[in-house]
Amino acid sequence: MRNLSITHVNQVWSADITYVPLLRGFMYLVAVIDWHSRYVLAWQLSNTLDGLFCLDALRLALCKGQPKIFNTDQGAQFTADAFTTCLLAANIQVSMDGRGRALDNVFCERLWRSVKYENIYLNQYDTVRQLHTGLTNYFDFYNHERPHQSLNYRTPAEEHFVL
Repeated sequence: MRNLSITHVNQVWSADITYVPLLRGFMYLVAVIDWHSRYVLAWQLSNTLDGLFCLDALRLALCKGQPKIFNTDQGAQFTADAFTTCLLAANIQVSMDGRGRALDNVFCERLWRSVKYENIYLNQYDTVRQLHTGLTNYFDFYNHERPHQSLNYRTPAEEHFVL
């Protein structure tokens, strides 16, 4: 993926999972992001690391478009037959990071930093319902209101939908 020049929306998407603390307990969050626009296409929460919530996020994202390439790490959720079959059935090229190469998926890593420092750590959610509501509001803000320096201070929605 290093030498690929990202020039347009739906060229490359990626997904990643992060750990989200609650006041008592934790959840896992997966998101699918477009590399060109930084637009978060879909996200899901789960209290386990089974692959179903990742597959659900992928299916939600595919309702909004289709990339040429889909990049993930080599986690079991993304290497599972159900996940890769879904991608291959849509003629999407599967790309996976090398082991220990977190920067191969830098767009998701930057998203996690933003989500955690701009939302999660500031709110200390107590319940899954509060977390879900907070993340719904945050991702709407992130996509439609938060300008990105890398997008010449446009929002991901402005870049994704060429507004």
